[in-house]
Amino acid sequence: MAALTTITSRSVVLRQTNIDTDQIIPARFLSTTERAGLGKNAFNDWRWQADGTPTLDFAFNKPENEGRAILLAGRNFGCGSSREHAPWALTDLGLRAIVSSEIADIFRGNSLKNGLLPIVLDEADVQELMQNPDDELTVDVAARELRTSSGKTYSFPLDGFSQTCLLEGVDQLGWLLGRADEIARYEAALVA
Repeated sequence: MAALTTITSRSVVLRQTNIDTDQIIPARFLSTTERAGLGKNAFNDWRWQADGTPTLDFAFNKPENEGRAILLAGRNFGCGSSREHAPWALTDLGLRAIVSSEIADIFRGNSLKNGLLPIVLDEADVQELMQNPDDELTVDVAARELRTSSGKTYSFPLDGFSQTCLLEGVDQLGWLLGRADEIARYEAALVA
């Protein structure tokens, strides 16, 4: 996974609350263990009509939202069943950060392990950001800050280990493998 240091992007807005993982990636698309290609099925039942044509007023089908890497979402994003495919689909769709006033714990953990940054801000702050989706936002992982183009700064919580993994572009196993020499030295000292 790619290192995540800063993100500068305009945002996509989904005002709906309680967006669950089955809405993010419907269960019928979970038969793969490949991450690539899942983005086309992200929000499938909202993005596409029964005949396969796009739902034109859905946020991810609007041309002005193409290439945007930050999602501003309603409260309780990612609730429902645990499925790692949800952050896979969102990152394949091009997202690197989700901003909401509440993000489900399991979804949050799965996101952090897969290079998708879940940012929790106060509800009033999220609503304020939603009013201006065309403003350029900058997310600074090292500073744990989201900044607007007008200079407003929002701090967000992020534990140190997750922050390190995002900055280094590794998951938990990658972090351990990166310390293989230190582990070997420690093990050798125990035997000596």
